[in-house]
Amino acid sequence: MSNQSPTDPPEDMRGSPLVRDLLKNDPIEQFNLWFEQATAVNDMPEAMTLATVDDQGRPDARMVLMKGADAEGFRFYTNYDGVKSAQIGATSAAALVFNWPELARQVRVRGTVERLAEDESDAYFVSRDRASQIGAWASPQSRPIEDRRQLELLAAEAERKFDGRPVKRPEHWGGFLVRPEQIEFWQGRRARLHDRFAFVRDGDGWNIERLAP
Repeated sequence: MSNQSPTDPPEDMRGSPLVRDLLKNDPIEQFNLWFEQATAVNDMPEAMTLATVDDQGRPDARMVLMKGADAEGFRFYTNYDGVKSAQIGATSAAALVFNWPELARQVRVRGTVERLAEDESDAYFVSRDRASQIGAWASPQSRPIEDRRQLELLAAEAERKFDGRPVKRPEHWGGFLVRPEQIEFWQGRRARLHDRFAFVRDGDGWNIERLAP
C-alpha cells in the first residue's frame, strides 16, 4: 500500500528539491529558467493571476497573459478603461501568481505597476492578429452591455472603420509593467513540506530567504 497522501503531488510532479545552491542569484533569471521548463509541459505557461484592490481595499483578481519578463519586470496588456486598470491607477501596485501544476511549482510576484511607453504598446499591438486588434476597439471592457449582439455590432463598426487599412492601437489600450519588489518560488514536496524561497528587493540587489511552507 502506498504511503502517499491523496493531497500530495503525484511522484512525477514533485520535481527536484529546491535548495539555495540551485537558485540563480537573480530572480528574473530563475523565473525564466522555470518558465522555459513549464513551456515544455504546460499549454499556457504565460497565464497568470493578476490581483489588485478596489477603492474600498477589497481584493480583486483575474487571469491575464504575461507578454514578457526581463530585468525591468513583467509585462501585460489590457484596456486602460477597464476595472483592473482603474484599480492599478489608484494604487500603482499589484500581485501576480503563476501556477504550473505539472511541475508542482508556483511563482508569486508583488510590486509596483506603471504604464509602458506608447511605442512599446504600439509595437506589441502591431504583432497581434487583426481580430484581436479589432476586439480592442470593440469591447467597452468591464461595462454592462445589453447582449452579445451589441458586442458584435461594435466589432462590425470597428471593422468598417479600418476597412482596407491597418488597425491603429486605440488610446485606451496598452501595456503595464509590474516592477517586482518580492518574488517567491514554491516547489511542491511530499507531506506538504514544500520548498519556498523569497527574493526581496534590497536597493539594486536582492535578499534571499527560505520560508516555511
